[in-house]
Amino acid sequence: MASSLTSPCAACKCLRRKCQPECVFAPYFPPDQPKKFANVHKVFGASNVSKLLNELHPHQREDAVNSLAYEADMRLRDPVYGCVGVISLLQHQLRQLQMDLTYAKAELLKYQNHQSLGDSLISCCGGGVCRDHLYHHQSIPVIRGFDVNNSYDNNGGGVGMNMSVDDSPTTIDPS
Repeated sequence: MASSLTSPCAACKCLRRKCQPECVFAPYFPPDQPKKFANVHKVFGASNVSKLLNELHPHQREDAVNSLAYEADMRLRDPVYGCVGVISLLQHQLRQLQMDLTYAKAELLKYQNHQSLGDSLISCCGGGVCRDHLYHHQSIPVIRGFDVNNSYDNNGGGVGMNMSVDDSPTTIDPS
C-alpha cells in the first residue's frame, strides 16, 4: 500500500498510474522488484491478475503471486512448455535415479550373496572345505580351480570364471 511519501508499487509504476492505498498489487509487487510484475503482466495481464487476487482470501494471495511470478518466468524462458517442461524434466530425472538405485541395490545384493557364500565355505571346517561337509550341501560344488585371467563379462558386470567340479577329496586354502 503506497502513500504520498513512498514510491508507487511496481505494478502501478509499470501501468503508469497512481498507487492507491487500497492497491491490491502493492503488498506483493514492491517498487524494488519491477521485473517481477513486468513478467506477470506480460504473461497473464494486469486485469486478470487483479481479478484473481480480488477473488482470493488475503492469506492466499502471497502464494498465488509467487506462483504466478514463477510460472511467468518459466513461460518467458520456455514459451512452449513453461513450468510443464521443468516438471517433466525433473520427473524424468527422478525415474532415471530410481532405476539407477534399483540397479545398484541389485548389484550390491549380488556381491553380498557372493561374499556370504565364500564366508560359509571358509568357516565350515576351520578354514578349509572338506568334502564330507559338502555332501550335506549339494548345491555347493567343490571348486578345483579357476581361470587366472578372470574378466568382467559384458552382460551384467559379473566376474566370469571357468570352474570345474572334482570328485577327489579337496580342501580350499583360505590364504
